[in-house]
Order: sequence, then C-alpha cells, then structure tokens
Amino acid sequence: MTTSSRASRAQGATVWLTGLPSAGKTTIARVLAGRLRSEGHRVEVLDGDEIRRFLSAGLGFSREDRNTNVQRIGLVAEVLARNGVLSVVPVIAPYADSREAVRKRHDVSGTPYFEVHVATPVEVCSERDVKGLYARQAAGQLKGLTGVDDPYEPPADPALFLPTQDQTPDESAASVYALLAERGLV
Repeated sequence: MTTSSRASRAQGATVWLTGLPSAGKTTIARVLAGRLRSEGHRVEVLDGDEIRRFLSAGLGFSREDRNTNVQRIGLVAEVLARNGVLSVVPVIAPYADSREAVRKRHDVSGTPYFEVHVATPVEVCSERDVKGLYARQAAGQLKGLTGVDDPYEPPADPALFLPTQDQTPDESAASVYALLAERGLV
C-alpha cells in the first residue's frame, strides 16, 4: 500500500495531552508528530499557544474563557480526526468538565479520543519554566497560573499517564505511540 492510499484510508483520532505549564506537552506532541509523519500518517499538532493567538484571540483566562478555548480546540480536533487526521493536542485544559465535553463530542461522531495526563509535578514544571511563567508568578507579575494559584483538575481516568520527570520526551512519545498502535490507529 502506498503512503497516499494508507493516509486516505486512515482512521483519525485525537490525542489530548493535558498537564501543567512546562510539563512537556508540546515537546512530546512534536516528537510524536515527527514519528507519525515519518511513517506517512496525516497528523496535526494543535498547539495551545498558537490557537490562543489565532483561533481564540481576545479570550482571557477566566473559567468561561478557558472553557470556550478548549471547546474551540476540541471542535477543530474532532473535525480533523473524523476526517482521518491524527490530531495531537498539547493544551492544558485545566477543567475536567471542559475535557469531558470534548470527549463527548468525539463520542457522538464515533471518533477515537485519548486523554493523556502529562503528569509532571508542579515543582519540576517550575524548574523547567520554559516560558518564565512560574518566575513571573513568584514575582507577583502574573496571577491565575494553572496549578499554582488557579485550579488544575487532573484526569481521573486518563488513557495514559506520563510521569515526565522520570522519562525523556522520546520515551513519553513512544508510550503515546504504543497506545495508538494498541488501538490499531498506527
């Protein structure tokens, strides 16, 4: 089977990587997407920062705005996945009810959805501090940092739990890939 015929018949799915800021969600998503693309799969990474700049420009960080952002991303992911694309979504999505609404949207269309908890402890995230958010919060320049002074509701029953403080990004991405392989999606 050629790459193009495999891609045209491929079943899509959404892999939602949820976790605290600087947990490693985007890094894992990029590693996973690279592997999937190298095998000829159609894949899109719906990065939370990019979505905020374009699709959700103007939204703040209130619970309502965060929910709206998650629902927009969830809709895009579901439409892509329903049409044979593997959607990898590295987005915090701090509220369980917002993620559950996205899951239900996928269920209605019969589209596979996997919630992956990138379960990095806040202390490790604070040390990584990729975007300087924890330093800004500690200096009093930022309020509402998820997992510090704003809630984060970890998944109660994720499809996969990734303790990234004990794994490399390649190992974490390999675990997600194995989940997709186990479900017959790659």
